[in-house]
Amino acid sequence: MLTTIWIIQIISAIVVTILVLLHSPKGDGLGAIGGMAQLFSSQKTAEAGLNKVTYFFSAIFIITSIITGFQLFR
Repeated sequence: MLTTIWIIQIISAIVVTILVLLHSPKGDGLGAIGGMAQLFSSQKTAEAGLNKVTYFFSAIFIITSIITGFQLFR
């Protein structure tokens, strides 16, 4: 049982890492000085979907971490 949870945790950690690297950078850069940062701040539907998938796999990682912690200290 614990081995299965570890495998799920490792897979979700790798997937979360890849998904975070796929996100576009949110830095305003020099556009924030002239007030142009608001012009390009709309979120595309692809990025909204990417956010949902990232939240899902992050939740799986957190839940498996909690379960592993309770299993190890039993």
